[in-house]
Amino acid sequence: MVKTSLAQLSWVEAQKYFSENDIVILPIGSTEQHGPQNPLGTDHLIAEKIAEKVSEKTGILSMPVIPYGVSRHHKHFPGTIYVSENIFEKYVEEVCTSLIRYGVSKILVINGHGGNLSSLIKVSGELREKYNVFMVIMQWWSLSSIKNLGIFKGDERYHAGAEETSLIMYLYPSLVDLDKAVDEKPKKLSLSKYNVYYYTYTRDISESGVHGRVRTASKERGKKVFDIIVEETIKILDEMRNLRLSR
Repeated sequence: MVKTSLAQLSWVEAQKYFSENDIVILPIGSTEQHGPQNPLGTDHLIAEKIAEKVSEKTGILSMPVIPYGVSRHHKHFPGTIYVSENIFEKYVEEVCTSLIRYGVSKILVINGHGGNLSSLIKVSGELREKYNVFMVIMQWWSLSSIKNLGIFKGDERYHAGAEETSLIMYLYPSLVDLDKAVDEKPKKLSLSKYNVYYYTYTRDISESGVHGRVRTASKERGKKVFDIIVEETIKILDEMRNLRLSR
């Protein structure tokens, strides 16, 4: 068995890894609604699987996944668990400072939930300023858009849409019930015509929690996207390994 996660190692094995490597992978997601067809853990389950496969191919150790994130906007859907931005930021930073103690100076975050992004960027800045640690934040949908090659169209790439559903179908086929899927175009609030900014709950714009088209999802398309994501993530890690940082 290839050990890909810190959770699988003894402290002796961990000591050996950190004596030879200054880089790790940290998968982070959320536990939130993903339409009536997908599991609540979609975001962290996908992030964890990407981290596992990339670790297997590169030998770079993955940390245990952080399964909760900034998901307050989904709170009207039962099962959604969310934390505030400041708690999330503090938690992630303290996980990283534990790693810094063992010589880690480069961290690739595989972020499975877009709502975490602004907080993660803030943490990245804090780690660089305080410890000169370089945190890179990767979001799988951004990577897949680089080489999507027409696998998914625009309205299939939104929250709980066909692309995300296809990925979870491929990775965890028993957890998806496509018979329950509904296509739903998110509503626009009348204020949107003024080009103003405001906070919305998901329930304000979607009854099902789905944004866009989902019933075109398939395991086959999910595998294609997963392979692209893994390939591109490995390239990021290769560049990170060779990076020399100034103080």
